[in-house]
Amino acid sequence: MKNKKKIPLVVLSDVHLGTYGCHATELLQYLKSIQPKTLVLNGDIIDMWNFSKSYFPASHMNVLRHIIKMSTNGTRVIYITGNHDEVLRKYSDLILGNFELVDKLIMDLDGKKAWIFHGDVFDSSTQGYAKIIAKIGGKGYDLLILINSFVNWLLVLFGKEKRSFSKKIKDSVKKAVSFITNFETTAAEIAIDKKYDYVVCGHIHKPQMKMVTTDKGSVTYLNSGDWVENLTALEYNKEKWKIYEYDKSHYKEKPDAKEDLYINDIVGKILS
Repeated sequence: MKNKKKIPLVVLSDVHLGTYGCHATELLQYLKSIQPKTLVLNGDIIDMWNFSKSYFPASHMNVLRHIIKMSTNGTRVIYITGNHDEVLRKYSDLILGNFELVDKLIMDLDGKKAWIFHGDVFDSSTQGYAKIIAKIGGKGYDLLILINSFVNWLLVLFGKEKRSFSKKIKDSVKKAVSFITNFETTAAEIAIDKKYDYVVCGHIHKPQMKMVTTDKGSVTYLNSGDWVENLTALEYNKEKWKIYEYDKSHYKEKPDAKEDLYINDIVGKILS
């Protein structure tokens, strides 16, 4: 794409490369359309919990290749570890040219401080024995996404709009809604105590941008969402934040030519 959008900072998270739910083709279209000064990958980029040698298609590898290309072309790429790629935490503080690997990040944005981290530290289900249960649940979630992908393929085939089962379940289950609210409140309150202006998270797959105020002060809470259900990112430009939402009508480039092979693979997995 010739006319790339120049942006000082882009934050994206929860891509989950290596899973059936990952929208790698759409993400690559977005990445090719921008030229960020800094790209922050805020955790769960490669899903090492559910990684399988039998499934890591070319479209997923192309995302990694393009990110490396962005780094070599001058973009500062900062990879913040999450729970699904926690194995990388043993290499934290690694710097290779324009690429950095960290567990958390504090940035100065036009005189204001931004605290950026994945957010799994607030989630007890990602630690200890509960972590094993969470991994099992992740397999079930991946199966749900797999079935959802096949159903959406059928819906599109018959001229209907796509639907997200997992997103609908999350939005309707009281426990999930309560967890998300508590997550956002906890992150915001700690950020206020630390005198940060922005707190930027991922992890919960819920894009958000809102001001949180307590008796101790206020902070802007932001969440970059994900590339499984919402296909969102955060963009910071001219002292303002914006939630980017993928819209296929904005791209002239056609989807990956291997999309039919991907659908066939999905059908095969469901029937096997």
